[in-house]
Amino acid sequence: MATTAPTEAPTTVYSLVGSLLEICSCGVLCPCFVGADPDGGECFGLIAHHIDHGQIDGIDVSGTTIATLVHIPGNVMDGSWRVVLVTDAAATAEQRDAMVRAFGGDLGGPLADLAGLVGEVVAVEVAPIHHNAREGRGSLRIEGIFDAEIEPITSPDGARTTLRDTAFSTVPNAPAFAAKATRNDMSLPQYGLEWSHEGRNAIQTAWRTEHRV
Repeated sequence: MATTAPTEAPTTVYSLVGSLLEICSCGVLCPCFVGADPDGGECFGLIAHHIDHGQIDGIDVSGTTIATLVHIPGNVMDGSWRVVLVTDAAATAEQRDAMVRAFGGDLGGPLADLAGLVGEVVAVEVAPIHHNAREGRGSLRIEGIFDAEIEPITSPDGARTTLRDTAFSTVPNAPAFAAKATRNDMSLPQYGLEWSHEGRNAIQTAWRTEHRV
Protein backbone atom coordinates (compact mmCIF):
# COMPACT_ATOMS: atom_id res chain seq x y z
CA MET A 1 0.00 0.00 0.00
CA ALA A 2 1.33 3.43 -0.95
CA THR A 3 2.33 5.69 1.88
CA THR A 4 2.32 9.44 1.96
CA ALA A 5 5.52 11.14 2.96
CA PRO A 6 5.07 13.24 6.07
CA THR A 7 4.93 16.95 5.50
CA GLU A 8 7.23 19.21 7.42
CA ALA A 9 5.65 21.56 9.91
CA PRO A 10 6.02 25.23 8.95
CA THR A 11 8.89 27.09 10.56
CA THR A 12 8.15 30.40 12.27
CA VAL A 13 10.69 32.90 10.99
CA TYR A 14 9.43 35.60 13.31
CA SER A 15 6.50 36.19 15.63
CA LEU A 16 6.21 39.62 17.28
CA VAL A 17 3.60 41.24 19.52
CA GLY A 18 3.79 44.77 20.88
CA SER A 19 2.86 48.31 19.94
CA LEU A 20 3.36 50.75 17.09
CA LEU A 21 3.88 54.42 17.92
CA GLU A 22 3.97 57.09 15.23
CA ILE A 23 5.02 60.68 15.97
CA CYS A 24 5.37 63.04 13.04
CA SER A 25 5.25 66.52 11.56
CA CYS A 26 1.63 66.28 10.42
CA GLY A 27 -1.13 68.03 12.31
CA VAL A 28 -3.60 66.06 14.38
CA LEU A 29 -4.57 63.58 12.97
CA CYS A 30 -1.89 62.29 10.58
CA PRO A 31 -3.32 61.56 7.11
CA CYS A 32 -0.56 59.01 6.48
CA PHE A 33 -2.02 56.62 9.04
CA VAL A 34 -5.13 56.22 6.88
CA GLY A 35 -3.24 56.20 3.57
CA ALA A 36 -3.89 59.82 2.55
CA ASP A 37 -1.35 62.46 1.52
CA PRO A 38 0.62 64.04 4.40
CA ASP A 39 0.11 67.64 5.46
CA GLY A 40 2.23 69.93 3.30
CA GLY A 41 2.95 67.11 0.86
CA GLU A 42 5.65 65.40 2.96
CA CYS A 43 6.04 63.87 6.39
CA PHE A 44 8.96 63.81 8.80
CA GLY A 45 8.66 61.56 11.80
CA LEU A 46 9.36 58.46 13.81
CA ILE A 47 7.77 55.02 13.87
CA ALA A 48 8.67 52.98 16.94
CA HIS A 49 7.91 49.27 17.20
CA HIS A 50 8.17 48.09 20.79
CA ILE A 51 8.17 44.31 21.15
CA ASP A 52 6.43 43.10 24.31
CA HIS A 53 7.27 39.51 23.43
CA GLY A 54 8.48 37.68 20.37
CA GLN A 55 11.31 35.98 18.51
CA ILE A 56 13.18 36.37 15.24
CA ASP A 57 14.99 33.30 13.84
CA GLY A 58 14.75 31.75 17.29
CA ILE A 59 16.27 34.79 19.00
CA ASP A 60 14.15 36.18 21.83
CA VAL A 61 13.68 39.91 21.24
CA SER A 62 11.12 40.55 23.99
CA GLY A 63 11.39 43.99 25.56
CA THR A 64 13.30 45.54 22.67
CA THR A 65 12.43 48.59 20.56
CA ILE A 66 13.40 49.52 17.01
CA ALA A 67 12.75 53.03 15.74
CA THR A 68 12.43 54.10 12.12
CA LEU A 69 13.25 57.78 11.62
CA VAL A 70 11.68 58.72 8.35
CA HIS A 71 11.15 61.28 5.62
CA ILE A 72 8.15 60.40 3.45
CA PRO A 73 8.24 62.64 0.36
CA GLY A 74 4.65 62.04 -0.75
CA ASN A 75 1.81 59.59 -0.19
CA VAL A 76 2.80 57.02 2.40
CA MET A 77 1.81 54.12 0.14
CA ASP A 78 3.85 55.31 -2.83
CA GLY A 79 7.12 54.30 -1.18
CA SER A 80 10.40 56.18 -1.55
CA TRP A 81 10.70 56.54 2.22
CA ARG A 82 14.14 57.71 3.33
CA VAL A 83 14.92 56.17 6.72
CA VAL A 84 17.42 55.79 9.52
CA LEU A 85 16.97 52.69 11.66
CA VAL A 86 17.84 52.94 15.35
CA THR A 87 18.15 49.88 17.56
CA ASP A 88 18.29 49.91 21.35
CA ALA A 89 21.73 49.92 22.92
CA ALA A 90 20.29 47.85 25.78
CA ALA A 91 19.69 44.94 23.39
CA THR A 92 22.41 42.41 22.63
CA ALA A 93 24.27 42.56 19.32
CA GLU A 94 22.45 39.36 18.30
CA GLN A 95 19.06 40.90 19.06
CA ARG A 96 19.91 44.12 17.21
CA ASP A 97 21.09 42.22 14.16
CA ALA A 98 17.91 40.12 14.12
CA MET A 99 15.72 43.23 14.37
CA VAL A 100 17.53 44.98 11.51
CA ARG A 101 17.32 41.91 9.28
CA ALA A 102 13.59 41.48 9.97
CA PHE A 103 12.55 45.13 9.71
CA GLY A 104 14.93 45.66 6.80
CA GLY A 105 12.96 43.07 4.84
CA ASP A 106 15.67 40.41 4.57
CA LEU A 107 13.54 37.71 6.24
CA GLY A 108 10.46 38.12 4.07
CA GLY A 109 6.83 38.17 5.18
CA PRO A 110 4.80 41.19 6.27
CA LEU A 111 7.88 43.10 7.43
CA ALA A 112 9.35 42.77 3.94
CA ASP A 113 6.13 44.27 2.57
CA LEU A 114 6.56 47.19 4.96
CA ALA A 115 10.22 47.54 4.02
CA GLY A 116 9.13 47.67 0.39
CA LEU A 117 7.90 51.21 1.04
CA VAL A 118 11.48 52.27 1.82
CA GLY A 119 13.51 53.74 -1.01
CA GLU A 120 16.72 54.27 0.96
CA VAL A 121 18.08 53.15 4.31
CA VAL A 122 20.48 55.99 5.00
CA ALA A 123 22.03 54.52 8.15
CA VAL A 124 21.62 52.10 11.02
CA GLU A 125 22.37 53.60 14.42
CA VAL A 126 22.53 52.23 17.97
CA ALA A 127 21.38 54.35 20.93
CA PRO A 128 19.60 53.91 24.27
CA ILE A 129 15.83 53.98 23.65
CA HIS A 130 13.42 54.75 26.49
CA HIS A 131 9.90 53.73 25.42
CA ASN A 132 7.39 54.77 28.07
CA ALA A 133 4.19 55.26 26.09
CA ARG A 134 0.93 53.37 26.44
CA GLU A 135 -2.41 54.03 24.76
CA GLY A 136 -1.28 57.41 23.51
CA ARG A 137 0.18 58.75 26.75
CA GLY A 138 3.79 58.96 27.89
CA SER A 139 7.15 59.58 26.30
CA LEU A 140 9.70 58.25 23.86
CA ARG A 141 13.35 59.20 24.09
CA ILE A 142 16.32 58.12 22.00
CA GLU A 143 19.35 59.50 23.77
CA GLY A 144 21.05 62.24 21.77
CA ILE A 145 18.60 61.85 18.86
CA PHE A 146 14.91 62.17 19.66
CA ASP A 147 12.69 63.30 22.53
CA ALA A 148 8.88 63.48 22.64
CA GLU A 149 6.05 63.72 25.14
CA ILE A 150 2.57 62.62 24.08
CA GLU A 151 -0.90 62.90 25.53
CA PRO A 152 -4.15 61.35 24.34
CA ILE A 153 -6.94 63.27 22.64
CA THR A 154 -10.17 62.87 24.59
CA SER A 155 -13.86 63.55 24.20
CA PRO A 156 -15.69 66.03 26.49
CA ASP A 157 -16.45 63.21 28.92
CA GLY A 158 -12.80 62.13 29.05
CA ALA A 159 -12.99 59.07 26.78
CA ARG A 160 -9.90 58.59 24.63
CA THR A 161 -10.40 59.22 20.92
CA THR A 162 -9.57 56.19 18.76
CA LEU A 163 -9.38 55.04 15.15
CA ARG A 164 -10.02 51.52 13.87
CA ASP A 165 -9.14 49.55 10.73
CA THR A 166 -6.47 51.98 9.55
CA ALA A 167 -3.90 51.48 6.81
CA PHE A 168 -1.40 50.31 9.44
CA SER A 169 -3.66 48.25 11.70
CA THR A 170 -2.49 44.66 12.19
CA VAL A 171 -4.69 43.56 15.11
CA PRO A 172 -8.39 43.27 14.17
CA ASN A 173 -10.62 45.67 16.13
CA ALA A 174 -7.68 47.04 18.13
CA PRO A 175 -8.06 50.78 18.72
CA ALA A 176 -5.45 53.22 17.46
CA PHE A 177 -5.23 55.91 20.14
CA ALA A 178 -5.21 59.42 18.68
CA ALA A 179 -2.78 61.64 20.54
CA LYS A 180 -0.85 64.87 20.39
CA ALA A 181 2.90 65.26 20.76
CA THR A 182 3.20 68.26 23.06
CA ARG A 183 6.94 68.15 22.31
CA ASN A 184 8.71 66.44 19.40
CA ASP A 185 12.43 67.13 18.92
CA MET A 186 14.71 65.39 16.40
CA SER A 187 18.45 65.97 16.08
CA LEU A 188 20.14 64.04 13.28
CA PRO A 189 21.34 66.89 11.06
CA GLN A 190 23.93 64.68 9.34
CA TYR A 191 21.04 62.81 7.73
CA GLY A 192 18.79 65.79 7.09
CA LEU A 193 16.52 64.94 10.02
CA GLU A 194 16.29 67.87 12.41
CA TRP A 195 13.23 69.63 13.82
CA SER A 196 11.47 70.87 16.93
CA HIS A 197 7.67 70.70 16.90
CA GLU A 198 4.86 71.28 19.37
CA GLY A 199 1.27 70.10 19.14
CA ARG A 200 1.76 67.68 16.25
CA ASN A 201 0.43 64.20 15.56
CA ALA A 202 0.98 61.02 17.56
CA ILE A 203 -0.87 57.71 17.19
CA GLN A 204 -0.33 54.46 19.10
CA THR A 205 -1.88 51.06 18.54
CA ALA A 206 -1.41 47.40 19.38
CA TRP A 207 0.66 45.63 16.75
CA ARG A 208 1.62 42.10 15.83
CA THR A 209 3.13 40.24 12.91
CA GLU A 210 4.16 36.69 12.07
CA HIS A 211 5.92 34.98 9.19
CA ARG A 212 6.05 31.21 8.60
CA VAL A 213 7.69 29.24 5.83
